[in-house]
This record gives sequence, C-alpha cells and structure tokens, in this order.
Amino acid sequence: MSKEQLRDEAEYVVVGAGSAGSAVASRLAESGASVILLEAGKKDTSMLVTKPGMIGPMHSEPKIKATVDWGYYTTPQKHMNNRVIPQTRGKVVGGSSSVNGLLWVRGNRANYDSWAAEGNTGWDADSVNEVYQRVEDFEDGADAYRGAGGPIKVTRHTQPTEAALQFEQATADTLGVKILKDYNAAEQEGVSRFQQSAFGGKRYSSSRGYLTNTDRPTLQVQPLVHVQKINIDNGRATGVDVIDEKGGRRTIRAGKEVILSAGVFGSAQLLLLSGVGPADHLAELGIEVKADLPVGENLHDHLFVPTTWTMPNAVHRGTARHFAAGLAKELTVGHSFLENSVFETVAFVRTSLATDVPDLQLHVLPWAYPSTNQDAPTRHKVDPRKSMTVMSTLIYPRSRGTLRLAAADASTAPLIDMNYLAEPGDQQVLAEGVEIIREIMKSAAFGGNVKGELHPGPDYDAANMKAEVLNRATTVYHGVGTCRMGVDDRAVVGPDLKVRGIEGLRVADASIMPSIIGGNTNAPSIMIGDKAADLVLG
Repeated sequence: MSKEQLRDEAEYVVVGAGSAGSAVASRLAESGASVILLEAGKKDTSMLVTKPGMIGPMHSEPKIKATVDWGYYTTPQKHMNNRVIPQTRGKVVGGSSSVNGLLWVRGNRANYDSWAAEGNTGWDADSVNEVYQRVEDFEDGADAYRGAGGPIKVTRHTQPTEAALQFEQATADTLGVKILKDYNAAEQEGVSRFQQSAFGGKRYSSSRGYLTNTDRPTLQVQPLVHVQKINIDNGRATGVDVIDEKGGRRTIRAGKEVILSAGVFGSAQLLLLSGVGPADHLAELGIEVKADLPVGENLHDHLFVPTTWTMPNAVHRGTARHFAAGLAKELTVGHSFLENSVFETVAFVRTSLATDVPDLQLHVLPWAYPSTNQDAPTRHKVDPRKSMTVMSTLIYPRSRGTLRLAAADASTAPLIDMNYLAEPGDQQVLAEGVEIIREIMKSAAFGGNVKGELHPGPDYDAANMKAEVLNRATTVYHGVGTCRMGVDDRAVVGPDLKVRGIEGLRVADASIMPSIIGGNTNAPSIMIGDKAADLVLG
C-alpha cells in the first residue's frame, strides 16, 4: 500500500474495514467494481490481533488495548449505580472481528424470522442461512445449514479443558437440555463446545477472510484514514471527507454509492455529522438537516454477570508467569492455549421469563475473572488459582438507549447511553442466571472438582443477588440497532439497507439490526456485510 498511489475516486466507497465492511468491499470488488475501503485504524498484522489467545493481554492491559481500541465509554448509567462502562470497539483493519473473543454464533433462527415479520423481506432465517453457508468454511463440511469453502474458517475449540467438558454434562444433567453437536444448525437450545472463527492457530477475522491473500485488483484498502462526514448534495451521497494519518484532508468521491460499515457507534455518528438524524438534535449543534430520521435510537446490547469457581482441572491461572509460559511454547513448538479462544463451552437455556426461545446464554472459560467489574481503565487483578468462570448472559434485553453527538466534530467521541437495566426484567434474567449456574456447579458430573465459589461468593445469595447485579453486570460488547432496518417511521434504512430519503447511501453493519440476535454478534455482522453486496449488486 505504501508504494501504491492512494485513489480519491471509486464506484463504491466503503467506510470501515471491520466485520461487515471487509466483507461488502471484497464482494463488490470481486464483481469487478472499483472499491475504496477506508479504515481509521492501522493494519492488522501484529501477533496481538492474529493469535487467538492474545485476547487475554489485549483486554487486560490498558496500554496494549489502546493500540487497537476506540476507547469509548458510556455515559453514567442511571439504572446501574451511575457506572460508566467501557465499550470496546476495534480500531484496526478487521474492526471488532480482530479484537473479539472469536465466538461464532449465528443466533436463533427465530430472530431472523422476527425481522422478516416486521417487513424486512429477505432477512428470514432461510434467506440468511444461504448467506451464512457462503460465508463459512466449517470444520464438519457443508450440510443443509452449514457451509464449506467460504472465507471464514469455523472450528470447534481444539484443546478443551476437562472442567469445560464436565460443564457440558453438568448442564445437561441439571437442566435436562441436550448436548448439541452444532448450535448453529437446526436448534440452539442446549449446551455445546464453542465454535470459533479460528484455524491453525490463526484468528479468522473478517479481514483475514475477505482481504488477506485475495486477488482484488479493483479494491484499495486505505488504513489510518478517519472519515469526517458524508457529502450529501441534492439528496444524494457523493463521497466522504477524510483526514489521513499526517493530518492531510481529502475528499473521496463515490461514483455509485457510499456504504457505511463503521459499526453501531461509528455509522450512527457519521450519519448525524452529515445531517441525517433527529432534526431537533442536529439543530442544537448547528448541523444542516439532510434527512430527519431516528438515527441513534434503538441502541441495545448484551450484558453478563461473571461467576468464578475454583477448579484444579480448569488448568489455567490468571498470572503473568502462566501466560509467559504459554507464549514461550507458542513461539517455539506451537500448540499452546494461545491457538484457541479463551472461551470453551456455551449453553443456551431458559429463565422463568423465557418465551418461545432460550433467553440466557452461558459463556464458559477456564480462567479466573476480575471482580467486581472492569469499569476503571486499569489493569485488574484476578485470583491466581486455577479457576473457571461462567457468565450469566442476558441475550434479549428489553432496555433501549440512544447515541447522540457530543459535538459537531468527528474527533469527539459520541454520547453512548445504553440505558442498561431500565427494564426490570433484564435485571431479573441476569440474577436468575447466576442461580442457574450455581445449581449446575453442584452437579455430580464435576466429580468433586468444584472447590468453591470465588465470585460473587456465598455472601451474595439469591435474596440479594438481584441488587448486586447492578455492581457486577457489564457489556459483552454487542451493541446494535442505532440505524434500525425496517419499513416504518422508526427505521433508518429499508430492507435493502438504503438510508431513507438519501440516494446512493447504505448502512451495512450491526447498527441495522431491528432487534439483537440471541448470541454473539460477530457472525451476524459478517453475514450482514456479505448480504449487503448482494443487495448493492442486485
């Protein structure tokens, strides 16, 4: 790239080389179209983002994290003791798919059918299944649900600990659910080994899958370029204004379309800065209104409460020495724990509030976890004993928040108000989840390996756990919904992902989700990007 002349015009300009943006840009270029893909972050070549197990130091050491993270925080959350909660987002080629936990979860098929039922034609479970099949290269090969030969390699964890495998049997015995071979196929309810976007000790980010080692002569990726606004002339998006790494300003022109894939925060922020959003909010900041749309509404996210258990067969210790030993092994003979995600097992089960689908996800990792929370931007200490953490995860939040501009300036972080736990049912699901985990951990399937509950600990029983959720719940970094897809007045984009009232402008990322899917959001974000190319190309 350093020797290649930076282009200032293409048929398609894609903003954001993350989970969705890498996919849509690559697919458009594959058709022969000229594409410029803009990314504010740096290239994704370092071991930090290419080696799966490096998510440990990446997320625990603030100075390391700051090299690949936007550093966003929420506003004080009034329903969570006014806590200010970090909102990690990848600022690097590959976006959040380069910094996430690598967990490959499509969600429940009912989620997509609910989108279609709201008028989003073409987004039903069967339709998106065809896209997922094209995206995936699954270790079991192709079948009616799964794909083979796609850009994203999907494998099961290759070195699960005995503790994590015992958790599978304990969950099945305690809750009467199935041990599933594939939770991304016909049914989701049950317990299973996690699937990950990794293979051969490498992270399969959207960037690795769609940009690395692909022959796309009409695609130019421009890292370290920060988009300032979308240029909208006479109701049509014509390009974007940018600042490069040296402070130089340019205008990049789009002959056909501008496609926003800057994520749940970035896409909404750029629309607002460009005059697309609530008219009253834009007027407060002196921004000319190009389209009065509910940009920034419908913001919601998954929350989890971690529980940590002392277990000698969980193997791992959250110490620098243990990690250094793993790193030394990886750099010499390979096949260390760094070749996999830190997460090993997953369950989709029901609380008393569940309706037609499981409403609780349990994330299992054989490591201790910080307590009480990780709000402060410091390195948090963890218990040095061999431990397993099980996270009670709310996957269908009822609460909705907003994203607003703090200033009419792209360099100023937006105001992110998740409005967490505004709806009482959200708090109840998390608290019930902790009690469900406690019942599972009593199972005979563990063979006496569960030695005690470290966190939250026996002082927090069922009677006071609901209140303690306010201190311990934190984000899974799955924000969605700020550019809602739909066919009514609450929609920002239609089912074709076109921004209402503006020609030549689409949004393709997690911000378009009308409602969050029941599971980790990276796979759906990549699917949205890949499907967006179909919509653009017709």
